[in-house]
Amino acid sequence: MPGSLPVLNRQAVEYAMAVGIAANCDISNDCRFDRKNYFYPDNPQNYQISQLYAPLCTDGSVEIKTQEGKKEIRIHEIHLEEDAGKLVHDEQTGTSLVDYNRSGVPLIEIVSEPDMRSAEEVIAYLEKLRLMIQYLGASDCKLNEGSMRADVNLSVRVVGTKELGMRTEMKNLNSFKAIARAIEGERARQVELLEEGKPVIQETRRWDDNIGTSYAMRSKEDAKDYRYFPEPDLPPLRISAEWVKEVKARQPELREEKLVRYQKEFGLPAYDAGILTGDKKFADLFEATTALCGRHKKVSNWIMVETIRLLKECGMAPDELSFSPENFARLVVLADSGTITSTVAKEVFELIFRDDIDPERYVKEHGLATVNDEDALYNAVRQVLRDNQKPVEDYHNGKEKAIGFLVGQTMKAMRGKANTELVNRILREELQKDENM
Repeated sequence: MPGSLPVLNRQAVEYAMAVGIAANCDISNDCRFDRKNYFYPDNPQNYQISQLYAPLCTDGSVEIKTQEGKKEIRIHEIHLEEDAGKLVHDEQTGTSLVDYNRSGVPLIEIVSEPDMRSAEEVIAYLEKLRLMIQYLGASDCKLNEGSMRADVNLSVRVVGTKELGMRTEMKNLNSFKAIARAIEGERARQVELLEEGKPVIQETRRWDDNIGTSYAMRSKEDAKDYRYFPEPDLPPLRISAEWVKEVKARQPELREEKLVRYQKEFGLPAYDAGILTGDKKFADLFEATTALCGRHKKVSNWIMVETIRLLKECGMAPDELSFSPENFARLVVLADSGTITSTVAKEVFELIFRDDIDPERYVKEHGLATVNDEDALYNAVRQVLRDNQKPVEDYHNGKEKAIGFLVGQTMKAMRGKANTELVNRILREELQKDENM
């Protein structure tokens, strides 16, 4: 708010501590805030409150998995600061607008060491951080909405040398795909410059993902250019061992722990467990639903097949799922108990996915329960056999697959509500009678 003094947000500090603990960082007992002076239109106060000299978290690391195996990426520090506004560039008119809505919102900046050697490693690192922070509940980490952002500092060096080359920084990266493309594009640009005998200039560049290239925004500032000094409006922050212990005790189960537990406790295959824990929304939905119905593998299958299929068809992200675990659990029980057929179950699940209907009530109101009436099934089967003489002949001639067609026709006649086991048994009985006549 214009004219107001800053107040430190305790919850933001605890979120930052939680991320630091999860990233194996040392939590500083004494940290302070600094004023970073700069004169860009996205921050009308002409300074940003940050932490340069005494950050909250230091010396951490996370482990990533690549095609070559596991690798440790060191984290130099995690510091708290306030967000600036956002510049919105209009490519057609060449003008820029300023959005101040996020200005002053607390954020953490995670500064890694130069340990990544490829776009693949960068994406694996960012994915690891994204999942970790989502599980902690510190942020939803949506790149497209700006709640997770990444600036890429990149340099190249001649094979066999140890000294890192001059680096550049790239901004305007709002997806993992854009980050990977930007890394490859900037690597190629720097290599081309050096091979032509030209220097790489330390600068900040803006990546344009539409045309696949970057261009210079400004020369890269050093700390002295920002004229840091202690923030006069915020006192130093003292963090006791007891406070760290409290935050650590509240740490939730992270992805790696869930991955192991799902396989041991629920007997899920590693692949299933990997899919379910690969998004916090899936993991939460799985656990809440299985707590109600106890059918772990069935719930897993419904999430991995039908839920993901519908998400793709609707162009939705997992965190947009809005149906309740209660209705989901009822459907799983209805399908697993044979009360409704798999065909009906899929149709009802689509309604749950979109409108979160009560499946029990819907099945009852629309008469969708499985038909176990043998008289009705015998009549339907006999009619199907009369109407489909060619498949019947094929079956008698040894073509076992023909019975699958006949089952399908019977299910169609029964509007998908017939007990498939009964249909199969009755079909074979009737076909056997034909052979004996």
